[in-house]
Amino acid sequence: MPWKQRYSAARRGASSLGCAKALVDSERILTELRAEGYELVAGYEEAEVVVVNTCGFITPAVEESLGVIGEALQANGRVVVTGCLGERPETILARHPAVLAVTGQADVDGVLRAVHEVLPPDTDPFTRLRPAGGHAPSRASAGPQVKLTPRHYSYLKIAEGCDHRCSFCIIPQLRGLQRSRDAADVIFEATRLVASGTRELLVIAQDSAAYGTDLHHRVSEVDGRHVPARLPDLARELGRLGVWVRLHYVYPHPHVRDLLPLMAEDLLLPYLDVPLQHASPSVLRAMRRPGGPESHLRTLRAWREACPELTLRSTFIVGFPGETETDFDYLLEWLDEAALDRVGCFKYEPVGGAAANDLAEAVPDEVKEERWHRFMQAQQKISARRLKRKVGTRQQVIMDEVGPTVAKGRSMADAPEIDGAVY
Repeated sequence: MPWKQRYSAARRGASSLGCAKALVDSERILTELRAEGYELVAGYEEAEVVVVNTCGFITPAVEESLGVIGEALQANGRVVVTGCLGERPETILARHPAVLAVTGQADVDGVLRAVHEVLPPDTDPFTRLRPAGGHAPSRASAGPQVKLTPRHYSYLKIAEGCDHRCSFCIIPQLRGLQRSRDAADVIFEATRLVASGTRELLVIAQDSAAYGTDLHHRVSEVDGRHVPARLPDLARELGRLGVWVRLHYVYPHPHVRDLLPLMAEDLLLPYLDVPLQHASPSVLRAMRRPGGPESHLRTLRAWREACPELTLRSTFIVGFPGETETDFDYLLEWLDEAALDRVGCFKYEPVGGAAANDLAEAVPDEVKEERWHRFMQAQQKISARRLKRKVGTRQQVIMDEVGPTVAKGRSMADAPEIDGAVY
């Protein structure tokens, strides 16, 4: 769901909107610009050109992106737009025809060309980080050098795009089909992040469990070892680095069970973020989601039997077109039986170009709101029950902030920004 952080680069300012995957794209853009001599500044007004990395996933995200573009234009006047919404330039230009250029998501080269046109790069050999005419290492292997997260944790994107055809989602249209990185490239980036102070790697992709399927699990060499592009093999290699490794967006594919022994060996955090979206069979069919409620319950039980300390997080959508009260009641009953530790819930929002918009009559906004509150109240009770199981135990905590009287951190069961905190 929409996440936002603002930052600036001198002579360049920038805004990054959307998910952690977009954040990684922003880090790569900043890294390339920094290598060419561009510097960071405090805000739009001080910058000579502004880059806005947009989100276009759902209607509120589109409106937020258009609003930030408008803010940047008003404050600065020279704006380059990139990101997911950039895949629909007509939407941007209809509202903001004065932008200098529009490029698509993850289009680092397109952003560089647009910035060069309005603000040529530094050519002074004493100040630029890259020799004139020189070439940077391939971005696939180099990874981000400018970080937009705190020093001690980093997002590690292992694949781009998605092969699923969920009716409520347009990610395949925006970001294309799945394109995995070779294991050696991912491990090279992770090793450098750890060497620079990262103590927690947050592994992300649209479907992390499908990592490497598009490469037919191609093998690459890492320090004399042959590592296939397969999630359990990659996770084992990342675990060797001696830091927390947390997996996000793991669809319940059968081979996920091969990750559980790595948790027992302390190579992988006992935490899985599994996007399930609903439980009613009719809604799941309309969503075009894999699996069903009973198979998901069997899978979750098997995982917990293999790893009793496992924390399970998921996300759900209420108010999907055609969702009945019976469907929603089924979801609540399933939720109680599944007893997930961490859950996010979102009210369905129409997405331009998504098949779900035309599947059935829209659920009224007031009904969505009421169901959302009932869902969250039910899950709060479940989460409280799960947390009580930890009373009297000793937990390892990673510290995020240290103040004069209070320190704030997270346990192994808590991902930054989306889960709980320890004070």
